Amino acid sequence: MRKIGLILAAFLFCAQAFLACSNSESYTITDGSAEPQTALEEVVKSDTTVPEESTQADTTALEDTASVDTSSQEDTTGADSTEQTSELQIPLFANGITSGNLYLFYPADSFLIRFELGDIITVAIDGYDTLEMPVAEYSNDVPIAGFLLSAIKGYDYLTLTMHNGYFGEIFGIAAENAPINVTISMKEKGGFLFGLEMRYVQYMDYYVDVYPDLSIEEFANFREVRTTGMGKKKLYRSSSPIDPCLGRNLYADSLAKKAGIATFINLADSEKSAKSFRNFETSYYSTQDAIFLALPVEFFSTPFKEGLAKGFRFMIEHEGPYLAHCTFGMDRTGFTLAVLEALMGATSEDLGADYAKTFTNYFNVVNGKHEALNEKQANFFKDVVLRNLQAVYHADGIEVPDTRNADWATATEKYLKKIGLTPQEISDLKDRLK
Repeated sequence: MRKIGLILAAFLFCAQAFLACSNSESYTITDGSAEPQTALEEVVKSDTTVPEESTQADTTALEDTASVDTSSQEDTTGADSTEQTSELQIPLFANGITSGNLYLFYPADSFLIRFELGDIITVAIDGYDTLEMPVAEYSNDVPIAGFLLSAIKGYDYLTLTMHNGYFGEIFGIAAENAPINVTISMKEKGGFLFGLEMRYVQYMDYYVDVYPDLSIEEFANFREVRTTGMGKKKLYRSSSPIDPCLGRNLYADSLAKKAGIATFINLADSEKSAKSFRNFETSYYSTQDAIFLALPVEFFSTPFKEGLAKGFRFMIEHEGPYLAHCTFGMDRTGFTLAVLEALMGATSEDLGADYAKTFTNYFNVVNGKHEALNEKQANFFKDVVLRNLQAVYHADGIEVPDTRNADWATATEKYLKKIGLTPQEISDLKDRLK
């Protein structure tokens, strides 16, 4: 009976989460029986539709210009891909360029003879950028804001894409410059296989009794930020104190009251949607200062960066202690808090540990019970936040070549200037958090 009850509860939670969290962050709440699904944010994007098939002229051009440098070894079906060292060169045609995805008209089955799912590759887009990314199938095979080359068996094209965002727009790739040569080479054989396995760790639950080893603070993902350089009782983070979709809002609201939070930075909701949540008017949250930013889960985008600057200015103008949150307190909050922590002098280890703590508080629910992430799993999430900062900063021309030994404070000041903050505003923000 207990097993049946847990199954029914899981199905009920899935339905509740889908209805209540349809505009929240893009981690699917699931019972683990289904294959990973495309995030809702990606489904609604109109410009990521697969382009129509090439015209005859394009097809002829593809046959003439798509090439494999086989000087070191012939590319034969069934060949051992670990021995293949040559580069693959594919032209990117105008009809493969959108502001979202980039489509390379090269058969996935042929590509998967040379490369395999889970390989990390180097993708050089002539005249634009050179990137490292895994070979995977679906955009949510990689963490939020991650790039990938999607290769799905049976498809007659490959896709350069990302998990939440517009790949083509980020790099300013324009159809009028086509054809553009794309060169693909091996970076690390099987280097992302563990990352693909981590998809199946990312299951969570609604009920507190599924997490018997966590404190109420951990269950609510509520904590004070105590990274290097951050003042005491200045900055906090949590899951949403007002959105009931995760079953954690009442705990987070009560903990915020106990901590004396004076200003809330709501990254997820508009003011109208926030005030429509059940019991908002009786919450502690409703009695304090709050800004409602409704940021997209797209860290590279102009709306996200403009909203981030607006939120930081609100912090400058209002008294702390501050609490930043989105829905889970995971993706938008994770990136936002990493920026603030980095500004104040956090080390790479600080940034990784604080970011990974959220995932240990939620994920790895197995057979109806939460299990702690092991060290290797936690390290995977630690690397995610460093990679996100590095990639977003790079897109704005700020280079962080070594994420393990980076001067994050200097890089972050440059980033804040890029998103519109003045030197005085940056100084004032630091003063608020000392």
